[in-house]
Amino acid sequence: MHSVAAFVIAGLVTGSSLGATPLVYAAPTAAVTSIQWTPCKPDSPEWATWKGAECATLRLPVDWARPDGPTFDLKIARRTATSPGTRVGTLVFGPGGPGDSGVERIGTGITRFSPEVRRRFDIVSFDPRGVGGSSPVTCPPEKLAARPSPQMTSQADFEATVKYNRELRDECRQQTPNGIFDHLDSPQTVQDLEALRVALGEEKLTFHGSSYGTMLGAQYAEAYPRHVRAMVLESVMDHSVPRTRTFLQTGAAAAQDLFGEFVKWCGSNAECALHDRDVRAVWKGLLARAESGRLATPPDLVRRLGPTVSSIDLVNAIAFRRFYEGDFAGLAKEIDAMDKSAPVNGPAPKLSPLPPTTPIFCSDWQLPVRDYREYAALVRQMNATAPDMPYLLPLRMVAACLGAPTANPQHRLEPTAHQAPPVLLSNALHDPATPHRWAASVARQFGLKGVLLTYDGWGHGSATSGPCMENTVDRYLTDLAVPPRGTHCPAAR
Repeated sequence: MHSVAAFVIAGLVTGSSLGATPLVYAAPTAAVTSIQWTPCKPDSPEWATWKGAECATLRLPVDWARPDGPTFDLKIARRTATSPGTRVGTLVFGPGGPGDSGVERIGTGITRFSPEVRRRFDIVSFDPRGVGGSSPVTCPPEKLAARPSPQMTSQADFEATVKYNRELRDECRQQTPNGIFDHLDSPQTVQDLEALRVALGEEKLTFHGSSYGTMLGAQYAEAYPRHVRAMVLESVMDHSVPRTRTFLQTGAAAAQDLFGEFVKWCGSNAECALHDRDVRAVWKGLLARAESGRLATPPDLVRRLGPTVSSIDLVNAIAFRRFYEGDFAGLAKEIDAMDKSAPVNGPAPKLSPLPPTTPIFCSDWQLPVRDYREYAALVRQMNATAPDMPYLLPLRMVAACLGAPTANPQHRLEPTAHQAPPVLLSNALHDPATPHRWAASVARQFGLKGVLLTYDGWGHGSATSGPCMENTVDRYLTDLAVPPRGTHCPAAR
């Protein structure tokens, strides 16, 4: 185990433009003992793919406001540059989710990074606090499986959901190690990232954050702008979205945009399995069958979803999953196969449970709903915005956070972020989870230092989507070459 020698309250205060309590950052001010890397020993059937990956732990405070209090071990992993003679330094990857494992990314998903980045950088990532090997949030499986449906019909349903959420938080808090359950917010993880930079011996941080990891990167740049060398924020979360209604509406619009793009693609591509058919009519028929419990689950998802698929999981676990990948052809084949399948009379479909890491999201987002009447109005708004995609994941997350405390409510980036070097934001024009407008908003919050690179294609994730995107991001990371403002790259497929 490796521990930080000394920590003090740094005095850097970030206020919230939404009127929230200012965030007080604590920071490591003394050296950290060098990290002792050893070959990773994964308990995984994919163990062979881990060859060359090294793992370690870094012991850090559970609560950075109490640096001498309880500690936890941050699990980290790396692969060294494949061309040591041209090595630039270390690239730290901030995983998404919340709940994705950066250690797993290094072990089994290193091809996510371009050959040039793998050649020129040691690539390091970590399991964020509460995830994977870093004191993971632990909850009773039977309690997770009993989560109420977001399809509420009364005030009694609303109150039952709030009660369930409170009970689940209490049980997860009791089962999660080291008391870390109440310290899962991004400002705490910002300090973990700063401690990791110090431990790696990097004078300045080179960072690539994906999806939820973009919040970590942006708030790190807000707290430590002069410690940044280069920063790529890919598929950008906008933590300044102020209200529940706006959060849900922008998420619904992004998902509906992808469905519209899918319909257009099917109409103009003979390779679509639904070509020359009314795609929306077929889809609505599947939603109706799923709602009545008569739609068989695609074989590859039976283990996770059960024999019959709910309408909510049809939207979120099937369509949304394909939209993440920009895989219109795969979704068309899946819809066609389900449409042609015989109606079933199996058990009533059950919702796939939300991950135990939902409390991380709840600690970062203040999305209040007063009562059932307001909730029903939000559902109607989402249905009007996304008529083909009912009960999307953002609504499930809002329902899961009802009554939860928020340590890190939304705020615009403070002017301290303008002291960072140029930050490259990468986003697909058609992203189902992080709308392009979010990336544009965050770029503006960085002032003259925010540079938005747009991929004129589809999917969640864009940094390696074709040679234009990949080469532009590579040049920025290796040579600090910033593309002209307003740069667009063509769709690669």
